[in-house]
Amino acid sequence: MADDFIFEQDGRRSLVALVLGVVWAVLAAAWLWMEAALWIVALLGAFTLPALRDLIRNPSAGLTLTDRDLTWHTGRYEGALDLSEVQHMRLDTRLDFSVRATAVLKSGRKIRLPFEATPPHRAFETALEARGLRVKRFHFQLMQ
Repeated sequence: MADDFIFEQDGRRSLVALVLGVVWAVLAAAWLWMEAALWIVALLGAFTLPALRDLIRNPSAGLTLTDRDLTWHTGRYEGALDLSEVQHMRLDTRLDFSVRATAVLKSGRKIRLPFEATPPHRAFETALEARGLRVKRFHFQLMQ
């Protein structure tokens, strides 16, 4: 019987605040010194609004793996799986080196875990294997 594996993280990150500040400074410089059209600056600035919303709201995300089930939450969404339904877990390394986790059920259905709720892959893989789940790793596939 393994201890519960718990992963939690906040949506607020200092790197996001830094990047937002830099983007806004570049947009302000383009508007003030390069005389960029205000509508272009505003249009480009609109793409930063989702990141600003996450900084303000600070949504939490997390995952809990017990000996019987796997539960996760991200923002307003929640999910749960009974481990007896899981045939194997698939961990895909993407081209940007992020790892996406997918539960492949015995029925053939695939449930992709939200990226925000996915823990660091090495610790997650170890916790899954400690509970007797088979883990398949795939690296850099363009098509699934």
